[in-house]
Amino acid sequence: MTDTSSTRAMATRSAASASAWPQTLAFVARRIGGLVATMLLASLVVFGALYLAPGSPISFLTQGRSVTPEAIAQLEAQYHLNEPFFAQYFRWLGGVLTGDLGRSIIFNDPVSALVGQRVGNTALLLLVATVLVLVIGLAVGLFAGLKPGILSESIITVATALMAVPGFVAAVVLILVFSVQLGWFPSYGAGTPGWDAIYHMLLPGAALSIASIAFVSRLTQNAIRGELKSDHVQTAVSRGLAYRFIVRRHVVRNAAMPGLTAAGLTIAGLIAGSVVIEQIFQLGGLGQFLVDSVQKKDFPVVQAICLIYVASFIILNTLIDLTYALLDPRISLGRKAS
Repeated sequence: MTDTSSTRAMATRSAASASAWPQTLAFVARRIGGLVATMLLASLVVFGALYLAPGSPISFLTQGRSVTPEAIAQLEAQYHLNEPFFAQYFRWLGGVLTGDLGRSIIFNDPVSALVGQRVGNTALLLLVATVLVLVIGLAVGLFAGLKPGILSESIITVATALMAVPGFVAAVVLILVFSVQLGWFPSYGAGTPGWDAIYHMLLPGAALSIASIAFVSRLTQNAIRGELKSDHVQTAVSRGLAYRFIVRRHVVRNAAMPGLTAAGLTIAGLIAGSVVIEQIFQLGGLGQFLVDSVQKKDFPVVQAICLIYVASFIILNTLIDLTYALLDPRISLGRKAS
């Protein structure tokens, strides 16, 4: 009788799992479709914003010199500036889809090559900041949530204050303390490839991630304390289960998803903040290159870097959304509650 019941239960779970797959795939397809549509709209906004911006790359190329109309027409034809807006947009979009980001007006080199030379520094900065957010933010939140007291309350109070600190303020303070006063870290430059590059990125990574660390720790603490007060945890305590088992099996597991989701969203926000940090620490990454290109009106470079930042943000948010929905059984993958 027991074997029959177990067999029926297993068959029921298998049937439910099989019926859920089409709905899961439909959910993923909708998210990917939304991703593609958002990317197209973002590309149009990026291209259109620079198209409508005041000033012209022709004025920078001529450096204010008196140039004949024939020379101006030749420059416009060379960079396709004399074409209608949508003709320029579709030409640019077609090149992006094939990996051709155009040629820099200032350097006269392929934009993809210029971006490739600098993307490594930006990626390393974001990686260091991400590790700091995940390790320190989640660890502090877990400690403050599981060990209530004066120390944990003081930590969360400091974290709340740090959430309001802008990245450039944190960068200046960290440089003054750890570079100028203590001399522990370099104040600028990306270093040489290897451990030296990681060492050079620690201070910029801390400046970039400090507000995100505070936010993740605060949210993780709230999630932990909320789970500790939940009915199923109180029931487990009343049954005499070991506290460590309860924390590991019920509290941390259920509180992990909000903390990881918050960490993912704040990590996506680090992409925009890296522009300011790179400029302050002179890291030679995409952010610093973007600022220089804006000042010089190098439109192809600005368009390419802006598109890379926007695409990275959109893709990362979509991946977080998909991961959260696929891992958390409480999320309904496109299924309506009956």
